[in-house]
Amino acid sequence: MTGEQVYVSHAPSDLTLVQDLFSTVKNFPFGVHIALEELESVRSRKQLEGRVANSDVVVAVLTEDMADTTWIDQEIGYAVAKGIPVLPLRDEGVSRRGYVGDVEGVTIDRSDLTVTIFNLLSRLRSELAPLGALSVPNWYIRFPCTVPDCGHPVTLELEQGQTKLWKLYTHGKHLTASCAACGSTYCFNPATIGFRGRKEV
Repeated sequence: MTGEQVYVSHAPSDLTLVQDLFSTVKNFPFGVHIALEELESVRSRKQLEGRVANSDVVVAVLTEDMADTTWIDQEIGYAVAKGIPVLPLRDEGVSRRGYVGDVEGVTIDRSDLTVTIFNLLSRLRSELAPLGALSVPNWYIRFPCTVPDCGHPVTLELEQGQTKLWKLYTHGKHLTASCAACGSTYCFNPATIGFRGRKEV
């Protein structure tokens, strides 16, 4: 699992929410292109067509604020025309309509974003799963050790399925990855894969 591309279509007023939901998703070795962040490098949203066309999955964030923009519907339609799966990520009460009317999406729980991030990761793991016998892709994050004068690469491999990760989370457990050079251990939230802390040897 490397090199896949995820495009996130959203209303401008939802940027902070989108950044919160995708903060840990961005740590995985695939591209996450958030529409409003991408606009910093182009002159207009129309120029983001290439990002949509080259995506493996388009996540459409559907909130009440999406009524202020026509871009989300256009980007959904463009993705469908290109045969790219669209994953609706929506607020409770906001209807799925048009091309995503029958697509089971992820409901945003604003009172507990951990649940939303977990469900989002579950769906992305499913959408980006390789074909064939490997039904659960081996996801990982890699980062440099933050111990001064170390910097050795550390890898957290996610060999567990989402059900197992949720069970670890509900039992207050965490995932760990250790630096082979200095022995420091890094702890992560199993539901969001968010960083919890570092223990030095």
